[in-house]
Amino acid sequence: MTETTSGPARGSRSKGNKGGKGLRIERIHTTPGVHPYDEVTWERRDVVMTNWRDGSINFEQRGVEFPDFWSVNAVNIVTSKYFRGAVGSPERESGLKQLIDRVVGTYRAAGEKHGYFASPADAEIFEHELAYALLHQVFSFNSPVWFNVGTKQPQQVSACFILSVDDSMESILDWYKEEGMIFKGGSGAGLNLSRIRSSKELLSSGGNASGPVSFMRGADASAGTIKSGGATRRAAKMVVLDVDHPDVEAFIDTKVKEEEKVRALRDAGFDMDLGGDDITSVQYQNANNSVRVNDEFMKAVETGSKFGLRARLTGEVIEEVDAKGLFRKMAEAAWACADPGIQYDDTINHWHTSPETGRITASNPCSEYMHLDNSSCNLASLNLMKFLRDDDAGHQSFDAERFAKVVELVITAMDISICFADFPTEKIGETTRAFRQLGIGYANLGALLMATGHAYDSEGGRALAGAITSLMTGTSYRRSAELAAVVGPYEGYARNADAHQRVMKQHSDANAAARRMDDLDTPVWAAATEAWQDVLRLGEKNGFRNAQASVLAPTGTIGLMMDCDTTGIEPDLALVKFKKLVGGGSMQIVNNTVPKALKRLGYQPEQIEAVVAHIAEHGNVIDAPGLKAEHYEVFDCAMGERAISAMGHVRMMAATQPFLSGAISKTVNLPETATVEEVEEVYFEGWKLGLKALAIYRDNCKVGQPLSAKKKDEAKQDAAEAPAAEKVVEYRPVRKRLPKGRPGITTSFTVGGAEGYMTANSYPDDGLGEVFLKMSKQGSTLAGMMDAFSIAVSVGLQYGVPLETYVSKFTNMRFEPAGMTDDPDVRMAQSIVDYIFRRLALDFLPFETRSALGIHSAEERQRHLDTGSYEPIDEEVDVEGLAQSAPRRIEPPKTEAPAARTTAPAPKQAHNSTELVEMQLGLNADAPLCFSCGTKMRRAGSCYLCEGCGSTSGCS
Repeated sequence: MTETTSGPARGSRSKGNKGGKGLRIERIHTTPGVHPYDEVTWERRDVVMTNWRDGSINFEQRGVEFPDFWSVNAVNIVTSKYFRGAVGSPERESGLKQLIDRVVGTYRAAGEKHGYFASPADAEIFEHELAYALLHQVFSFNSPVWFNVGTKQPQQVSACFILSVDDSMESILDWYKEEGMIFKGGSGAGLNLSRIRSSKELLSSGGNASGPVSFMRGADASAGTIKSGGATRRAAKMVVLDVDHPDVEAFIDTKVKEEEKVRALRDAGFDMDLGGDDITSVQYQNANNSVRVNDEFMKAVETGSKFGLRARLTGEVIEEVDAKGLFRKMAEAAWACADPGIQYDDTINHWHTSPETGRITASNPCSEYMHLDNSSCNLASLNLMKFLRDDDAGHQSFDAERFAKVVELVITAMDISICFADFPTEKIGETTRAFRQLGIGYANLGALLMATGHAYDSEGGRALAGAITSLMTGTSYRRSAELAAVVGPYEGYARNADAHQRVMKQHSDANAAARRMDDLDTPVWAAATEAWQDVLRLGEKNGFRNAQASVLAPTGTIGLMMDCDTTGIEPDLALVKFKKLVGGGSMQIVNNTVPKALKRLGYQPEQIEAVVAHIAEHGNVIDAPGLKAEHYEVFDCAMGERAISAMGHVRMMAATQPFLSGAISKTVNLPETATVEEVEEVYFEGWKLGLKALAIYRDNCKVGQPLSAKKKDEAKQDAAEAPAAEKVVEYRPVRKRLPKGRPGITTSFTVGGAEGYMTANSYPDDGLGEVFLKMSKQGSTLAGMMDAFSIAVSVGLQYGVPLETYVSKFTNMRFEPAGMTDDPDVRMAQSIVDYIFRRLALDFLPFETRSALGIHSAEERQRHLDTGSYEPIDEEVDVEGLAQSAPRRIEPPKTEAPAARTTAPAPKQAHNSTELVEMQLGLNADAPLCFSCGTKMRRAGSCYLCEGCGSTSGCS
C-alpha cells in the first residue's frame, strides 16, 4: 500500500536513510476528494446498559451517532468503554467520528512531526485510510489507545508489560510499586522471580532466605487491593519461575493448597464463590502462574532422568529431582486448579531477535507478548472476515493483496505511536523506545475457517491459518525494514543485527517448508513467500525499525468492537448465538458463517435452509437433513456435543507459532473427565510441536464453580490418577418445599383426542414448584406414567432444576397421542409432554427465555405478523425513550388472584450467547459472571470476556 519516494514497485523500494524523504501512501479503500465519513449512513442510538441481576442501570448515554451497520453490542461497548469526558457534560464524546478523529488525528500529527510521510498529501491519505479501516471494523487498536490517545491524560498505548526483579529487597519493593502503578492504569504485567534466592539458600547475614513464593504473597495482596484500573475485577498478572529453581515445587503447589483451603472454608459456611465476601482470604489468586521449562528438563522427562535444581547465586546444583515426577506434579496441579501453565524457554529464545541485549525470561499476563524485561508492547488486530471475497460464481478467496496493504498501514501507525507514547515507568519507556516492540494480530479466525468450509481441527484449516499468519508477519517485517530506511532502525538493532537476521531466516524457512493444501491457502502462501524474500533483502540493507512485529492476543473488547464472531485464534463458541436488536429486545440466530460454509461445501439453497433450520432447533448439526457426516467436523465448536478436542487446539497453535514474533494467548480446554495423563500429553506435545507457551483449563476444576457428583468407581479412578484431587467433596442441593397455601393454575387440555388436567403450583415469590397431571382415563398406563412423571418433575423443581431446562429437554419430544389441541396458544403438539412444557413455558417463563426457545403465544405470533416483532409493548412505557442498544424486559402485570397466569420469572434466562448455549445444549460454560452486568462471561485467549458490556478479566 505504501512506497518510498524513489521506487513504486513492490520489492524495489528505496533503502532511504534516517531523515529521508518519507513514505508515499497508496490508497486502499478511500476515494480522492471524499472523506470516509461521507460514504456511510449515520444514525442516532440510545445506549442504556443494565445489570441483569438487579435491573439497575450501569450506563446511559442517549443520542450517540454511529454508522447504521454497527451492531447494538459494538455501539454499547464503544460508547461505554471508549468515549471520553464525563457523561452529561459538553466535553463528553457523542459519536464515533469524534472518537476516531481524536485517535487518528494524533497519529497523523506524530507521523508528520517525526518524518514518516513524503508530503502532506501522503499524510492525509494515511489519515483517511486509517479512519476508513476503523470505521468499517477492518481492524482495531488495543483498548489503551482508545482510552488515552488524544486526551489530556498520559498517552499510554500499550496493554502488555514485562517487569523484572532482582535478588534484593530494594528491587522487590520496586516490583510491588511498579506493578501497582500498572494495575492502577488498567493494564497488567508479568515477570520472572527466578533471580530471587530460594528458601534453601543462605542470606549474607547467615539466615535462610525467604524465597520467591513468600514474596508472591505481598504482590498478590497488593494486586487484590488495587485490582485493575480501580474496577471490581481482579488485576491481570503473570508470575513465572524457572524449572531449575529450588523452590519450584512450592511454586507449583501454591494454588493447589489454596483450593483445598477454599473447599474447607466453604464447607464451614463461608462465602467462597467468585466475588464472595470471604474469597479475599485466599492467597495467590490474582496471578496466572507459569513454570519456565528448558529443553534439558524436557529431555530428562522424555528419558526418565534426574534433573538438577540450581542455587541462584552460584549456579551449582543443590538438589536433584526425578524429572518425570516433577513434570507429573505440574500436570496434577494444572489438572486440579488450572495452574501452573508452561513456557518453553529454549524455544522462546531460539526465536529471540535481540539476545545480545538479554534473554526473554517472562511474558505479559496473557502469554502472547514475550520480549526483554522492563518493556511493553502495543497491540492491534485485524478482522479476518473483512478479507474473505465471494465472486458472482460463488467462488471464495482470501484477499491477500488487500490484507497485506492493510497490515502495512497498521504497522506504520503502530510504530508512530511509540514516538508520542507515555509509559508507566522510566525503565519501560527506555526499553520500548529502544526496541519498538509491536504486536499486530488478528481476530475471527474461527469464523473464517468455518465460512470457507474448513474444520478448525483439519490440515486445510491449519494451512490457511498458517498462511495468513505468515503473510501478516512477513508483511510487517517488510514494512519495518522500509521504515528503517526512512526513520532509522531501532536503537538496539546494531548490536543484535546478526541474531535478528537469523530469526528472519527461520521464519522464511518455516514458510517455505509449510504444506500447501487447497485453492484458498496456496495464493496466500505465495504472497507470504514474496514478503519474506523482501524481508531478507531489505533487512540486510536497511535493518529493521522494530524488534518484534506480531502476536496473537485475546482480542476481547476490541473483538466485540469489530463485531467479530470469534476472538483471536479461538474457534466459534457455538453455532447459535444471542443477538441484541436495535430498538430493544433480542433474538437467537444461527451464525452467518454456517450458510457460507454449506455453500462452499456444495450444498444447494434448499438444503442449506433445511440444515440452518435444524441447527436453530437443536443447536448442532447432528442428524441435520441432507448434511453428509464427513462435513460435521466443519461445524465443530468450542462447546457442545462435537466440541473440538484438546489436541485440536494445540495443533492449531503449532500451525501459526512459527510465523509469529511473540506467542499466542490461548487456554486449551479439557473436559471435566480428562485425566492427569492427558494434561501431561498436552504439555509434552506443546514442546514437541514448537509452541512457546501453553495453559490448560479442565472444566469445573475451580472451587468457585459447581462440582459434579461422581460415581464411586469414577471417584476411585480419579483418586488413583490424580493424588492432588483425592479430597473430593460432593455438594448436594437442598430441597425447597412449597408452603401449605400456594398459588396455582389448573388447565384442562386435549392432545390428539386424549383429555387431561394440569395443575401447576408455584412458590409465592419464586416461580414454579409443583406440577400435577391427571388423564381422563383413570387406571390407564398413560395416566399412571403421567402421575409418576409429574412427581419426578415436581421433586426436580423443588431441588432447583430450572424450568427452562425441562422445557428445552421435553419440547419437541414426539410420541402418541399427538396432534391438534384445544389451546389457542399451542395449536399442535407432538406429544402430551411437548404440550405440557410449552404451556408451562408460556405461563411461567419470561418472554426472552421462551422466545429464545421458539415458544410464543397466539397474541405474540399475530404481533409478529403485524409488526415483525414478537416482543410485547407495555402501554405505560415510553417506547421512544427505550434504549435502542440495550433490551429492557417488560414484566407482565401482577394480580393477587391465585390462579392468574403470572408468576415470578424463572431464576435464569439468556442474556448472551454463552447463556444461550447453556440453555440449548444443557451444558455448563465454566466461566465467572461479569461484575458489571451480571451475565456469564466466555473465554477469550487466557482470560474471560463479557460480550454484554465488553468487560474482561485481565486482557484488553
